[in-house]
Amino acid sequence: MRVACRDLAAKLNFGAETLRKWVTQAQADAGERTGPTSEELEEIKRLKRENRDLRETNDILKAAASFFARELDPRSRP
Repeated sequence: MRVACRDLAAKLNFGAETLRKWVTQAQADAGERTGPTSEELEEIKRLKRENRDLRETNDILKAAASFFARELDPRSRP
């Protein structure tokens, strides 16, 4: 497959590795090869983005809770 991709990629003005990855992904999508499908890869990206956003939100909420706890602590007042 590498030789075919290299020869065809040169004719199409694509990188051989790019074309090989596209073929590999198309095979996975068709069930001809093991590995995540394009839909699964998109879901993984979406979940990673959501996870990152939730972690950021959690950090903000923790900082806010800590701030307000100090503000309301009677020992911190003169």
